[in-house]
Order: sequence, then C-alpha cells, then structure tokens
Amino acid sequence: MNFSAASLCAVLQAHLPAQATGLLVAVSGGADSSCLLAAAARMRSALRSLPLRAVHVDHGLQTGSDGFRARCAALAEALQVPLSIVRVAVNAAPGESIEAAARDARYAALAALLTPGECLLTAHHREDQAETVLLQALRGGFKGLSGMPVCRRFGAGWHVRPLLDVSRSELLGVGGAPGVGFASDPMNEDLRFDRAYLRHRIWPLLEKQWPGAGPSLGRTARHVAAAQGLLDVAAAADVARLRDGDALSVTGLRALPGPQQINVLRHWIAGAAVPAPPQARLVEALRQILAATGDHLPAVLWSGHALRRYRDRIFLTSAVPPAIGPARDWPVAADATLELGGGLGRLRMVAHNGGLAAHKLASTLVVHARRGGERLKPARHAATQSVQHLCQAHGVLPWMRDALPFVFAGDALVAVGDLWLDARWCAAPGEAGFACEWQGAPMLV
Repeated sequence: MNFSAASLCAVLQAHLPAQATGLLVAVSGGADSSCLLAAAARMRSALRSLPLRAVHVDHGLQTGSDGFRARCAALAEALQVPLSIVRVAVNAAPGESIEAAARDARYAALAALLTPGECLLTAHHREDQAETVLLQALRGGFKGLSGMPVCRRFGAGWHVRPLLDVSRSELLGVGGAPGVGFASDPMNEDLRFDRAYLRHRIWPLLEKQWPGAGPSLGRTARHVAAAQGLLDVAAAADVARLRDGDALSVTGLRALPGPQQINVLRHWIAGAAVPAPPQARLVEALRQILAATGDHLPAVLWSGHALRRYRDRIFLTSAVPPAIGPARDWPVAADATLELGGGLGRLRMVAHNGGLAAHKLASTLVVHARRGGERLKPARHAATQSVQHLCQAHGVLPWMRDALPFVFAGDALVAVGDLWLDARWCAAPGEAGFACEWQGAPMLV
C-alpha cells in the first residue's frame, strides 16, 4: 500500500474497536515510530476526534538515552502532541536475553499507562512482520507463524499495529515533522540479537533472491492466523464438552485423536491466561496424564505452573500448591475471623445450631496444617475416621490437603475448615453453637 496519513486513517477506521476512547502512540526516538506519530498527528481530526498522546519508554540501557528522550520531546512539541516519559528497570532472568527482558518491561509499562478503552499504536511494519514469522518458524512453533495481529486486547484497552502492510521505505517516505531528526537504536544494529542479525545479515539476501519476500511472508501470517482461528473454534467446542468444573475429563480427552488432544490442552491453558509449556513438555504431560493408573498422581511442571491428574480429571495448578502457614490463634466468638494468607481466604466463626458447643471449648482455638494421623467423628452416629480417609472418600484434591485448616481445641481436632466438625465437640441438635465458614476457599474437590 502507498502509505500516507490518509491511508493510516483508513486502516485505523477499519481496525479500531468501536469502544476506542483515545490513541497512545509509542515512540522510541527512531524513524519508524516518529513517522507513525507524525502521520497520526496529521489525521487526528478525521478519526472520531479521538484524543492523541504519545509515550516514550526509557529502558536505561544505553548511554544515549538522553538523546532519544530529547528527540521524542522535540517531535511531540512540534506536532503539539502530549508526551509521557516512562522509565523502567530491565532485569533479565537467568537464561533470558536482555532483548526479551527489555520488551517485557516495556510492554508492562505501556499496559499500565493505558486508560480504559485507549488504543496503543506501535510502528511495526511489513518487514517487522516478516522477521517475526521467520523467527517463529526457526523456533518451531505454529501459532507464532500467524505473526503479530493488527489488533488485540491489551491492558485496559487494545494494542493496534496499523502498519503491518506498509514497507519501511514507504513509512520513511512520509517523514516526520519538519526539522525534527531521528536516531538509530544501537540495539537494532547489534548482531548479538536475533532480530538484528536477521535484519542485517539474512534479510538482504532473501530480498535479493525473492524480492517479494516481505509481502509473501505477510500473506503466510494471515493464512496461518485464519487456520489458527479455526483450530481455536474447534478447541473451544471440545473444551466446553470436556469441561468438568474447573478441570477436564480424562476419559473425554483420551477419546480424541492425538493432535486434537494437544489442541484442546493448549486452548484450555491459554484460557486461564497461562503461557503454554513447550511442545515437548506438553506432549510428555499428555502421555503421563493419559497413561496414569488410579493410584498415580502425575504432575508435569513448567514456569510456575503444573498439569495434574486426580482420578478422571486434569487440573491446571500452580507448580507449588498452597499450604497453611504457622499455627495461629482463633478466638471463640461470633463473627471472629482468621486470615489464612497465601490466597487461602479466611475462616469466620458463625452461629449455627448444633455446631461446636462454646461451653466445651476454651476461649481460643488453634489453626494449623495437618501433621499426620489426625482423626475425628464427622457425625453423631458415624465412626471415628482418619482425616486422610475422609479426604479420599470426598475426593479432596491430594495437592490441596496441606492447605486445609485444621482447627484444634488444645490437642483435640474439632474441625477441618468447613468440611467437617467433630460431633463429640458439638452442641445437641437445636442448641446454639458455632460453625466454621471458610470464605474465599480455593477449589478443593
């Protein structure tokens, strides 16, 4: 396409959500984003009169950061566009590239800056899209071959890339505000980074041999995105059919062909806003889960998350299950509450006929995790049973049993959360007593 302020306006009119409340252009001080901001400023009156502003994220990684900030400020002033400067700290985890860490920090800052309904505009162009497709192909993924979407939900609004069909040369032909120069980011020239190496060493050779490589890879991305959309629709239908509460049915999953099983698991994990494990890890998780016998509890972990099986269900959990912390006192009084911490909610003591008899209790109970071998009498005419047996009989998830709050009166177990009261410590039927109400309890069965 021949790029201009008018063509940018047409793309935005086609892709901006109807609920859009404003535009926020990310500018680095480089040519691409500066040209985008200049074009956006020229057409702002034609686009629903949406307010326009700009943001520059300073990663603090370069000695020339002051120069980039100054160029962004000069451009914004020339265009009469409000500019925000956001400074971020970049901390690369072990094994993570500084490039990836900077990108994560940048997008986290941009997401936090967006107001409800505002659209972040970035200057990713056709060559950026082609590079993304090639890099994803080299990493062996499929979904990544769909490249970058034109519009996606982001923060409190959306992330829009209106230049994906525009070549960099067309973009630069528009230029910025008169008298305002651009700078080149040294990281974009550093061949240690994958994208820079591809851009400077590989891409010129590809374009020389295949002059239409950029548009062709862009079409590939669109085709893969369409195919991925169909896969997502099919997976959503399968997930809805196989869902068992917050889990998936093992029997139902086992009945599907292998590729369909993987598609379902990926979609289900993504629906929980959790990054999917690598393909090999996902295949291994599926193998362990489907092959496990009744007395095995497979757990496949990755990046702080886990897939677990219990009986005929698959669960997505944190890698480290929650657990009750140190012992704490809980006063015996109506509406007395005890925060359990660790996302486990709180216990509240409520009046309940036939509940724990106050005259049998001391003024304070003690709450802590199980220590093994605890027993109680769950009903007046029931036998005394181990809590382990009760958990198995009621299907309490094994990895959640250390999260159960065990309530003691002295050395005697009188309650386990709001699951069981010990009948020996309860008032007579119809007489006033107390029950434990577990507010904000996690999924246990």
